[in-house]
Amino acid sequence: MPKRVLITDPIAEEGIEKLRAHGLEVDLKPDLKGDALVQGIQGYHVLIVRSATKVTRAVIEAADVLEIIGRAGVGLDNIDLEAAKERGLKVLNTPGATAISVAELTLGLILGCLRAIPYLDRALRTGRWEKKRKGIELYGKTVGIIGLGRIGSEVAKRLQAFGAKVLAYDPYAKDSPWAKRVDLETLLRNADIITLHVPLTPETRHLINADQIRQMKNGAILINTARGGIVDEQALYDALVSGKLRAAALDVYETEPLPEDHPLRSLDQVILTPHTGAQTEEGQIRAAVELADRILQELS
Repeated sequence: MPKRVLITDPIAEEGIEKLRAHGLEVDLKPDLKGDALVQGIQGYHVLIVRSATKVTRAVIEAADVLEIIGRAGVGLDNIDLEAAKERGLKVLNTPGATAISVAELTLGLILGCLRAIPYLDRALRTGRWEKKRKGIELYGKTVGIIGLGRIGSEVAKRLQAFGAKVLAYDPYAKDSPWAKRVDLETLLRNADIITLHVPLTPETRHLINADQIRQMKNGAILINTARGGIVDEQALYDALVSGKLRAAALDVYETEPLPEDHPLRSLDQVILTPHTGAQTEEGQIRAAVELADRILQELS
């Protein structure tokens, strides 16, 4: 009997075809979430998800023949890793596949904040010609990168082309030719722009809070394309309203989708995107194919 694969979040067809070409039976069930997934996981040897599916302890304990959980992406915070370890399951992800995609979005958000691009677009569409609104150049600015892994390193490398100075804080990463390593306090005090590229862990939850924001430069800009929960959103809102921070851009949120009544929606100096950092055609193909390769290797 062939091994059975369950996919509950969309992945690129190239990865699916690779699994099928090697004799695996693949079922696509994007609506199988929560209790339905607990009931439907039986009989599957491999579960493939992205960020929408929550692989809880209940799901893992309900699985009868599950061997592998695959995440087509970077973070693993939607998977109960302790429960997976207890059951002896292999957990695979693709940490480098979408690094360029997220890095490029990060640069876009930085430039969008510096030049107020979304705001000016909205103004023009509603009949306001705000030609005299001044932006800020990225050239010569200090960008602080918190988290110098694959994505943070790609951001640092690309910032060289803009003539920016790059500081980085990461107690676990190797040195980089693209950034000067400093402690967190030094980064917060000196950066004109701060961008986050760390996983969500108990250590990093609300890493950016009211106390950390107070240490930042007046008029600093904050970017988060990492994970919701790293930033205390109420503290961020307060800092933007008070003028402590000039602008912010978020691709991730403590609650997703972002609630319709969330206060950050009301601020013109904030750019909000719906967790699209990894959503490029190229990045999704790389993630799906790389994950398929890793799964096939584990099953061989």
